[in-house]
Amino acid sequence: MMRTKVCNPSSRGAPLQKLGVTLLAGLLIQAAGGGALAAPKDIALPGDAAHPESITATADGTLYVSNFAGGGVTRIKPGATSGEVWIVPGAFETRSTFGVLADEASGTLWVCSNDLSALGIKGPSDVKGAALKGFDLKTGAGKVSASFPVSPAICNDIAIGPDGAAYVTNTLGPQILRLKPGSQTLEIWKSDPLFAPAGKEAGLDGIAFGTDGNLYVDTFTTAELFRIDVKDGQAGAVTPLTPSRPLVLADGLRPLGDGSFLLAEGGGRLDRVTFSGDTAKVEVLRDGIAGGVTGATKVGATAFITVGQLAVITDPARKGSKPDLPFRVLAVPLGSP
Repeated sequence: MMRTKVCNPSSRGAPLQKLGVTLLAGLLIQAAGGGALAAPKDIALPGDAAHPESITATADGTLYVSNFAGGGVTRIKPGATSGEVWIVPGAFETRSTFGVLADEASGTLWVCSNDLSALGIKGPSDVKGAALKGFDLKTGAGKVSASFPVSPAICNDIAIGPDGAAYVTNTLGPQILRLKPGSQTLEIWKSDPLFAPAGKEAGLDGIAFGTDGNLYVDTFTTAELFRIDVKDGQAGAVTPLTPSRPLVLADGLRPLGDGSFLLAEGGGRLDRVTFSGDTAKVEVLRDGIAGGVTGATKVGATAFITVGQLAVITDPARKGSKPDLPFRVLAVPLGSP
């Protein structure tokens, strides 16, 4: 007769049982404490009038967020669930802040500053016009100030080219401007009638370089996409690009590094856009975002997006209404980095 051997749980089985409990505990700790299994968390922004317009990130995961109404820049440290004001409103003669872009190669946080008094938005100072500002990424001290040489102008968003220059969009005119490294003077790099806004439309907005070396831009109100051919730093032909589905209020555009881009839609979506020839494949990553998406950036396998709630202060029909508080940066998983 074969005798069945019963294992003593206090002998060989105990270490295995303990190992299982240890592994389970470790997984639970990771999930609760922000480890590899933890879902990315949304982030609260300080203040009741934050109205974030743009967002950028450094390699360590620090986030920087602009403020359409109140000005200044909020910084969010890696893993934090709330932000803190880092560049105070009005610092270095700034006003309302739009595009922000961390340029670690030059140690600069680029910020678009704008006078929005024509929209009834006073901002934190009385400085007139539009300007591109550069702040030290370590200290927050202002170091570059370049006023727009054209009028009307709104400095909307920024991209850094292969030449190290900063390229910026003018929302009220048909121009893309360039600030060369070491310069304090913006120059018109490309002007084209295709970019010109009509009437009260908002024109050029998002801007980003592709892995092909060309520059890609969008327009806000008409939600159009364009490619500007670039050769030896010089602007070439402008080509309209056809999206795979209509866009609604195209806003911030950020490269993902694999040839595709994150695209924020004021209509309430975050997209992944891949350009091929003269077409753009649009993949919706998140939809139905009340308040509209104004900006996006990537940290590892997560996209962080700003929800501006801009209509509360720009739409006459909503005069007197209040934003949903707190203002937030939303985290959207992207999959493998």
